[in-house]
Amino acid sequence: MLKLIIGNKAYSSWSLRGWLAAKLSGLPFEEVVVPLYDADWDKRREGDEFAPSSGKVPILWDGDEIVVWDSLAIVEYLNEKSGGDKFWPVDPAARAMARSMAAEMHSGFAPLRRKHSMNVRQVYDPTQPDDDVLADLSRIYELWAQARARFGHGGDFLFGEFGAADIMFAPVATRIVTYSLPCPRFAMGYIITLINHPWMQDWIAAAQEEEWVLEQYEQVVK
Repeated sequence: MLKLIIGNKAYSSWSLRGWLAAKLSGLPFEEVVVPLYDADWDKRREGDEFAPSSGKVPILWDGDEIVVWDSLAIVEYLNEKSGGDKFWPVDPAARAMARSMAAEMHSGFAPLRRKHSMNVRQVYDPTQPDDDVLADLSRIYELWAQARARFGHGGDFLFGEFGAADIMFAPVATRIVTYSLPCPRFAMGYIITLINHPWMQDWIAAAQEEEWVLEQYEQVVK
């Protein structure tokens, strides 16, 4: 049995990616939610289950020996384990673009992530984003438009069917909604489709039931 260790569903964007990957794989898995930064956090990070990742979530255990602790690595591991046909497009050109987009999301867009942390329990009134955040958004919308125009036929997601690229951008969609960030009509259509995916709805509903509140993630961005 796979075991996926994740953080608070309200706030943990990387956990959302790992969890969506586990769902897409179709493989049975045990879900373990640990509250981020609670009184036991430092002690928990020193435990054997957290040791390989230095305390970062998500962490995927496959039995007692195999551990994967990065969301994009979890995507690739589960893609292989589930047969290699669920996460990436079949067409080589589409697959190359999807992988490049996923990698860019994984390593980039620091201003957006830093200044607009994920919080799926809130929707704030719009404020003027900083220029570096607007630049991130412009690049994201450009990528989405190219993917949809070139390879989106056959479905409502970036490459038609729901896949790894959508998983990597899912927390971005929630941020745009939470902070009422500027968004062109075509991109909002994609965001609505993504947010309405049954797995996203399950995650958001579970976040509403969490009792943990982290004040540093509950502040309106000015």
